[in-house]
Amino acid sequence: MHRYRSSEGFSLLLLLLAAAVCSSTTTAAAQPIKAAYWPSYSSSTFPASSIDFSYFTHVLYDFVQADPASFEAVVTPSDAQALPGFVAAAHGSNAKALLSFGGGDAKTTFPSLVSSRPARTSFINSAVAAARTYGLDGLDLDWEYPADVDQMGQLGDLLTEWRTAIDAEAANSGRPKLLLTAAVYFSRSLLSLDSNPRSYPIQILASSLDWINAMCYDYHGSWDTTVTGAPAALYDPKSNISTSYGIDSWISAGFPSEQVVMGMPLYGRTWQLKNPVDNGIGAPAVGIGPGNQEDGTMVYSAIVEFNKKNGATRVYDSSTVSTYSYSGTSWIGYDDPESVTNKVEFAKARGLGGYFFWALGFDDGDWSVSAAVLTNCSTKVHKEDTSSSALAGSI
Repeated sequence: MHRYRSSEGFSLLLLLLAAAVCSSTTTAAAQPIKAAYWPSYSSSTFPASSIDFSYFTHVLYDFVQADPASFEAVVTPSDAQALPGFVAAAHGSNAKALLSFGGGDAKTTFPSLVSSRPARTSFINSAVAAARTYGLDGLDLDWEYPADVDQMGQLGDLLTEWRTAIDAEAANSGRPKLLLTAAVYFSRSLLSLDSNPRSYPIQILASSLDWINAMCYDYHGSWDTTVTGAPAALYDPKSNISTSYGIDSWISAGFPSEQVVMGMPLYGRTWQLKNPVDNGIGAPAVGIGPGNQEDGTMVYSAIVEFNKKNGATRVYDSSTVSTYSYSGTSWIGYDDPESVTNKVEFAKARGLGGYFFWALGFDDGDWSVSAAVLTNCSTKVHKEDTSSSALAGSI
């Protein structure tokens, strides 16, 4: 199968586009989106005052949940304490502040919430009210993930009604319209998670949302410790589990490229090599490596420190546009300034709306990754034809 990365013509196109700039996105923003999520649980160790907002146009506070009984948005006492400082710090640097609902722990509430019109209304009205109470600029939904075709349809109902409510509130209050975004699977179809294929309602998302935040990471990790892998590969020579495939699947399905914001991780995943001599991507492994011993994750700042302390060998892999390092039997796959810079070139070639990072507090003390891409993204480029056979096949 033809892959974009193997095309000399495409490589030349990327070089020619290096002087071009990222597309502006949606009617809500005249500049490219440079976003990041701020995990509110880290407020004691990485408060909002520690964020260098000069690297970002939009910062998202995560996560707020919906009450499982009333389905109203729950702003906890700790949220109520953290939100004013978060919003003030963002606005002081001319960045937009959004409130994100859900996350990986919200799987049980959303199915019940979206299945009922009164529940959806309760959630939407309380979410809009919370945004206005704390002076936020927008709202974000992170549902990981609708489990079947019916839930995908109900997600569409929620977003349609949410957009209507936001438009009506702005018209009635005379205040600027709130942004509405959603974090979504890297591909428009969820075909690799289980045996229940389903796809996002493309047209509803396009008309209801200002943009989507495509989570282009966690392709490989602790769920398969038999071989190493590039956790956020731009290309995968052996499968369609890659950012290029995912982004192109959204665009080829008719979703506007300027409403796609590409996610990149500020953390890596680790493995323990079976043989330290066999240490490339796809090398045999026997378990997770250094870092978090539950899931084998390691934030970028810790990776930099690990590499330095252990004299690790760092390798940039052009075939996947990713970086890895190894020392003895310890192996780490991650993104660094070089790989994210090349990913932004890809985003520019596709005419995407921008990028986001997960998550603030994970970069090193010099903000090396955030700074590397900031200078590489500004205004709009023309989209290239994405009808390549690289879109063929399924995940």
